Amino acid sequence: MSDYELPRAHAETPPLTARLRSTPEDFRVEEILGYAADGSGEHALLWVEKREANTDWVARELAKFAGVPPLNVGYAGLKDRHAVTRQAFTVQLAGKPDPDWSTFPHAEVKVLAATRHSRKLKRGALRGNRFVLVLREVQGDRARAEEVLAEISARGVPNYFGEQRFGREGGNLAQARAMFAGRRMDRAKRSILLSAARSHIFNAVLAARVERGAWDAPLDGEIWSLAGSRSWFGPEPFTDALAERLARGDIHPSGPLWGQGDPPSSGEVAELERELAAANTDLADGLVAARMDQERRALRLLPQNLTWRWLADDALELAFELPAGAYATVVMRELAATL
Repeated sequence: MSDYELPRAHAETPPLTARLRSTPEDFRVEEILGYAADGSGEHALLWVEKREANTDWVARELAKFAGVPPLNVGYAGLKDRHAVTRQAFTVQLAGKPDPDWSTFPHAEVKVLAATRHSRKLKRGALRGNRFVLVLREVQGDRARAEEVLAEISARGVPNYFGEQRFGREGGNLAQARAMFAGRRMDRAKRSILLSAARSHIFNAVLAARVERGAWDAPLDGEIWSLAGSRSWFGPEPFTDALAERLARGDIHPSGPLWGQGDPPSSGEVAELERELAAANTDLADGLVAARMDQERRALRLLPQNLTWRWLADDALELAFELPAGAYATVVMRELAATL
């Protein structure tokens, strides 16, 4: 099973077909940092809107405009290029005055606000992202679509890694296998390929649990992921207290981000995880050789503040928030096959 053919939780096939990203404005993303600028310090914290622009390119252009090295620019996460996105950047000015950000010379990028801050933004240092998406040329069963949206709101979706993680036509996996077989890669590419290998094994485990109906319910030997953090605990007996925490979204069943050592799970969960790692032994062994550590990721993704409205008979707008590291496309795939 490829990462493009993963089983869905709410319907074997989605109730709608539609076109996503007809224009960049139909895919809007806004970072939720979870904190405000300090108001002082040697970094400028910028709130930037970009349209059809790559995050790395924006960072390099900000450095050039401010007259500082590219390493002086920080950001929390990569954002979709074919979209309108708002995200934060920091630019370390080290005694230099703030340039006039309003004159930044690229029409597709606007610096909306600038405040002084004491620290460089680090990758992953955000609470989540807010999405507003518009599906157009919608066809299919609208009544069933409403039911699926209600199910997503109540139960969430499987927390797959999205297709973006695997590169064009899944090419990152082929490159990861080549790297593990001895091909040399530069440091930045190596990190991307290691992530793709871990993501593929995780998706395989999650797919198997979706097929068992256990992506949002415990199996014997479960490891629990704490919502809103990278922490986990278990295995331990499934009690009424754990059931209550699971029901309110405080904890989620988890799957492996493969690495050296045995997974912390036991029983049925450990058996499944080892079986699927063995089915991808070149990737699993490569991750161990690269000295990646065993980590965990939640199997369940609960979109927050999910709302939807029909803009026309063939246009549906959805808005929701996701934690950092989650993919809007895995929410959408439960609802619509995109053209």
